[in-house]
Amino acid sequence: MALSGSTPISRVIALTLIVFGVGLLVWGYQLSDSFNNQLSIAMSGASTDRVMYSYIGGAASFVVGLYLYFKK
Repeated sequence: MALSGSTPISRVIALTLIVFGVGLLVWGYQLSDSFNNQLSIAMSGASTDRVMYSYIGGAASFVVGLYLYFKK
């Protein structure tokens, strides 16, 4: 039994991915202002991997959640 776009469980999964994605994006934004990240930018010119992974994971989760939610 495959999940189609109209089942309630797929909507719940989609909304969970959207909320998780937004949470990761907000967390990444807060991490980008941390002392550790500011020191990393000053030394190497790049943000820490943790910030980048939060941004990438949050954006991917958000996009997949939107796709699943609006898929017919």
